Amino acid sequence: MQDPITITRVNRRALEKILDNYSLEQLNKVPEGFKNNLIWNVAHVMVTQQLLIYKLSGLPMMIDDKIVDLYKKGTKTERPATAEEVSEIKKLLFTTLDKTEKDLQNGIFKNFDDYETSTGFVLKSVQDAINFNNFHEGIHLGYILALKKSI
Repeated sequence: MQDPITITRVNRRALEKILDNYSLEQLNKVPEGFKNNLIWNVAHVMVTQQLLIYKLSGLPMMIDDKIVDLYKKGTKTERPATAEEVSEIKKLLFTTLDKTEKDLQNGIFKNFDDYETSTGFVLKSVQDAINFNNFHEGIHLGYILALKKSI
């Protein structure tokens, strides 16, 4: 069985290709019938990973509240992302994952607040959060693939 962090890393590489192969205008376009754009979906998975794994564990996240407020669950694209923001999101896709992997190896996750997701999963541990995160990232990769066809 693949290590869950390896699965996340493969998904993140697919997201990185989106950021590398689409213009800023394309990343920011919200096609008719959609609420969000490519960059929102990429940033959203990174924000969600931090919330699920770090915040629910009572640990500090690697991202600032401004980014969380723009891309957390329940938000939608409010304004175009700048080139600088896209660059920061791209960097955070991997720095957040690398730190998570290191923190797991170092055993820093001691506590976890149970959380029921909007899809009905009840997360009771950081391992549950990591596994659910992969499911969540897969949903958004599918959404990104649909968005790509509309751009």
